Amino acid sequence: MSKRVKILTIDIGTGTQDIYLYDSRQDLENGFKLILPSPTMIVFRRLQQATVHHQPVFLTGRLMGGGPSAWGAEAHLRAGLPVFATSSAALSFNDDLSVVQQMGVRIISEDEGDTLPSDTIRIELGDFNFPIIQKVFQEFGIRLDDLASIAVAVFDHGAAPLDISDRQFRFDYLDRRIQQENRLSAFAYRATEIPTSLTRLQAVADSASNLPCPLIVMDTAPAAVLGAAFDPNVQGRSRKMIANIGNFHTLAFRLGVEGIEGVFEHHTGLLDQLSLEKLLISFANGNLSHADVFNHHGHGALVYSRQPLPMDQLSFNVIITGPRRNMLKNSALRPYFAAPFGDMMITGCFGLLAAVADLQPELQSEVLSSLSGKGGTGTPPWELSEPVS
Repeated sequence: MSKRVKILTIDIGTGTQDIYLYDSRQDLENGFKLILPSPTMIVFRRLQQATVHHQPVFLTGRLMGGGPSAWGAEAHLRAGLPVFATSSAALSFNDDLSVVQQMGVRIISEDEGDTLPSDTIRIELGDFNFPIIQKVFQEFGIRLDDLASIAVAVFDHGAAPLDISDRQFRFDYLDRRIQQENRLSAFAYRATEIPTSLTRLQAVADSASNLPCPLIVMDTAPAAVLGAAFDPNVQGRSRKMIANIGNFHTLAFRLGVEGIEGVFEHHTGLLDQLSLEKLLISFANGNLSHADVFNHHGHGALVYSRQPLPMDQLSFNVIITGPRRNMLKNSALRPYFAAPFGDMMITGCFGLLAAVADLQPELQSEVLSSLSGKGGTGTPPWELSEPVS
């Protein structure tokens, strides 16, 4: 029997954080999973509570995903209530701290925070908190001290220079990575090899100093697309377009026999069914330009192959995943809704597993065997359980 491999994967989005515990001796469908509020949503709710109770707020911790947490801070300030933050926490709202100060956030040190009024609510920011996840699993009798790897996905714009748009900066980065390594797992890194510009990925690594195993970090959107590719109805398609319609961002990759043929990314909130359909059709035709997306306040587009994805096969070649996929529920494009191993919500976790296989060759055999449908023993979970320590 092959060695037993356990890997914890966490896909952190705007609305939820999706957690999947892989065990090489179980069929993937039997893996334990959690769908929980995202860290930024947790911060948002704590800020709302502080606003209701008219309490000052002190934000500490590390750079993390913005969105809801930034909206919560802005609402707190509009209510006339103070928001204090350390410089590292304030970077969650903008890479330029002067912009954060213009919002009304007062940037102070940890020591100054100790002198704030006693009713001040202290909220620690951060995308990844392994001790809490470990505690949740432990409450259900599941140990996480024997993991072979932990993989975490977050969306990272990258820290753009002040004179460069963060949207353009991200697309320049995507272009470089695709040119360097034409594969979706190129957007995953060992914790010790994260580019300095990817500050959110680095913050995840910095918060994970006492892990029991190696850490892999990855961008969420490529993780979701990579995971969707393991749906059995997707695997056999030599050319396809896979779009992840997330709560905050929509990203689509065109994939062919030679690798990535193109990518575009937009903000989901600026799209409706008609506008998204137009983008997908133009992308399939090979004539979508960067300006078409960027000038509509999206991130941009890159098209490496102008060879069209045949329109008469479009309904067969358009694959959709993501929590906002119902945007195309009644689309004339008739897309296929991917659900690898029966669960759309942890699609990104399966992408993370594939990335671990690429970056940790010693785990590759077990992981790829599982993802191909050949892994697992078919043994009922209760026969694989271990005594609770």
